[in-house]
Amino acid sequence: MRLIRLIFSHNPGALSFSLFLSLLSALLSVGVIAFINQRMVSATGEIDGLLWQFGALLVALLVLAAWAQIALTALGHRFVYSMRRGLVKRVLDTSIERLEAIGGANILASLSSDIRNITLAFVNLPQLIYGLGLSVAAFVYLAVLSLPLFGMTLLWMGVTVGVGWLLVTRLSHHLQQLRESEDRIYQDYEAAIEGRKELTLNRDRARRYYDEEFDQSAETYRNHVTLADRFHSIASNWANIMVLGTIGLVYYLANGLGWASTAIASTYALTILFLRTPLVSAVASLPALMSAKVSLKKLDTLALAEYQPGFEQPQHNPNGKWQTLELEGVEYGYPGQEDERGFGVGPVDMTLRRGEVVFLVGGNGSGKSTLARLLSGLYLPQSGRVLLDGESMEGERWVSYRRLFASVFTDFYLFDQLITEDGADAQQQEVEYWLDRLHMLEKAQIDKGRIKDTRLSQGQRKRLALLLALLEQRDILLLDEWAADQDPLFRRLFYRELLPMMKAKGKTVFAITHDDHYFDQADRLLKMDGGRLMELTGEQRRQASHDALRAVSHAD
Repeated sequence: MRLIRLIFSHNPGALSFSLFLSLLSALLSVGVIAFINQRMVSATGEIDGLLWQFGALLVALLVLAAWAQIALTALGHRFVYSMRRGLVKRVLDTSIERLEAIGGANILASLSSDIRNITLAFVNLPQLIYGLGLSVAAFVYLAVLSLPLFGMTLLWMGVTVGVGWLLVTRLSHHLQQLRESEDRIYQDYEAAIEGRKELTLNRDRARRYYDEEFDQSAETYRNHVTLADRFHSIASNWANIMVLGTIGLVYYLANGLGWASTAIASTYALTILFLRTPLVSAVASLPALMSAKVSLKKLDTLALAEYQPGFEQPQHNPNGKWQTLELEGVEYGYPGQEDERGFGVGPVDMTLRRGEVVFLVGGNGSGKSTLARLLSGLYLPQSGRVLLDGESMEGERWVSYRRLFASVFTDFYLFDQLITEDGADAQQQEVEYWLDRLHMLEKAQIDKGRIKDTRLSQGQRKRLALLLALLEQRDILLLDEWAADQDPLFRRLFYRELLPMMKAKGKTVFAITHDDHYFDQADRLLKMDGGRLMELTGEQRRQASHDALRAVSHAD
């Protein structure tokens, strides 16, 4: 079983010890039955001594069985803890392209459902191991008592297992379909949460979403979980009935056909009754174990980065040392969907110099955001090179290269922890300095280096995101439509005061913007059009500024 192999590879010594305890407790359980059969049933005189011995055996069995299950359960939970940490670390180490291809809903489903299924499997694993160990030990004892009875019992159990296997196969099929349904349900959850504004405004869309998408996913999930429970119930009751049927078979063979004495048949019945509970418990644990097997396969299909302990350390910190950053023949393409053509960016040739303020303009879908991801190293070029002071970025150099950038993308996430370049807590004086200039000193609540409440307007959240980027003290500040959600007064303050202030502090600013009437604040003006990059200079730049000013005057 893959779960056992995974735990063994994680901690072979602890698992071996836990399995050894389980085996001892199973052998001792059979020993208790043998003691009852050989000593107590036939006792004729003083029985007090036997009673003390029997009590000692029970105490020893309690200690061993509890110790084995506690040790195995604790080992399983430690492994799940390690797996949960490892999975999140693998997500953090996986490329942006791969994460976007997987989708947030699928990743969330794995982080919740798959880890939960594996945890439940480890909770049930001790019952399965104990049941199997006890069964093996009991069958050996039954073979010693009577080989003819044992042969028929084994044949009877073979039929039981065969039918049970067919039921378990159907159970496994529906558990796999159930896991696929969970992915779709998480996608529907994401749609309900992320699209809450649109669904509130358009109740017809809400109705169609609810009736045709969510309800279909929920109904599919219900059908598969119902069928899975049905086959599990049939399998559990089948095992229970067949174990009880074994007792009747044994008495028929012993008393009816004379295969063994009544005393041996009674011992057989006692042993089988003792096996009944752990065997049924073992069958009851199968759904959890099968769900864990499906979840492990699901985690494999994510194709996340391999687990690496710790975080890679850059070979050197380029902040404050570099002079030029070049994109040389860089290309990046998105594959087409079905009959649609894909979209490509490049080839792009661009040079960014230290201390510049560069604006990038272009229409929707022109490739601006893709260029920003290529520039910052979030996307790796499919062809061409990125050079820092003439040195080509490749392999482990990307780690150092990305340390140049702090960003606020349009789809930013606002973390609450305020940290500096090397991950240390930001100084309160520096925090207050930038909060004052961002006009957030009275609105943002900071406590012990954290933002206490991020439930603010989008414009204010963007100001706090910019605060986080500035505190990181990176050389290059990458802003994607940052000013789009600011009011006109603060937008003017940003372009006329904050940008010059950042430049004076040595920042290189690369800003995607549609605020054409602030072109004069840029040292250079770039434009993306159909995936191609060009620089607007001379008359082109003057014309662009003139058009913007004329549009503003007409609007006034």
